[in-house]
Amino acid sequence: MTITIPMRSPSTRSTRYSRLGGGAEATLHAVGCRHGKQIRIDITHLAISLIEKRLKDAFPGIKYEVHGTLKDLDGARDLAARDKYQFQWWAVSLVNAVPFAGKKKGPDTGIDGLIYFKPEGKTTEKAIVSVKGGENVNVAMVRDLAHVVDREKAKIGVFITLADSTGPMRTEAVKAGFYETLYGKYPKIQILTIRELFEGKQPNIPLVDTSAFKKAPKESTGDQDALPFL
Repeated sequence: MTITIPMRSPSTRSTRYSRLGGGAEATLHAVGCRHGKQIRIDITHLAISLIEKRLKDAFPGIKYEVHGTLKDLDGARDLAARDKYQFQWWAVSLVNAVPFAGKKKGPDTGIDGLIYFKPEGKTTEKAIVSVKGGENVNVAMVRDLAHVVDREKAKIGVFITLADSTGPMRTEAVKAGFYETLYGKYPKIQILTIRELFEGKQPNIPLVDTSAFKKAPKESTGDQDALPFL
């Protein structure tokens, strides 16, 4: 998967920055400030989400193309079948959650991501994100998430599923009740399908704290062709 930034200033460096590691988003920001007709970066699905956020923060209005990102259910199913961890990390990024344990592979704790939020603008609370990429999901998985939410003293649980949810699953989620704040109440267990996320639906969580993602400082540039050069 690659991200391409077209630029007009000539250079021979435009193909040097492929296959970057975990710091790809910072590296892309850095090389984005160098001369080059275009920059092509080969990265993971989670990294691409972080890179897009960083680019938009640093260069408002920047134009770029992303090649190879998942755009439909067939692509999501293919990724889930090939690499369940990459699928989980990608799905977590769709709801602006932080991957649990820094993307380290390990035993299943029932937690794939965390969403931090400040329901009343002060105290930071958390929502647990659980991702299921299998073809079959059931009500027991929703109960498991509810138990994890209670165990971790979280306020909300978000269940993301590649397969369609069932009636009993949705009923079980409703039974979990609501998380109540001074400004309203929110379903304690929320089920979202990958199809719904593609359509733009998001978890119903108050005042999500985006500071968990380091924001890139805005660059003082007039337009894309005037990116600062190192």
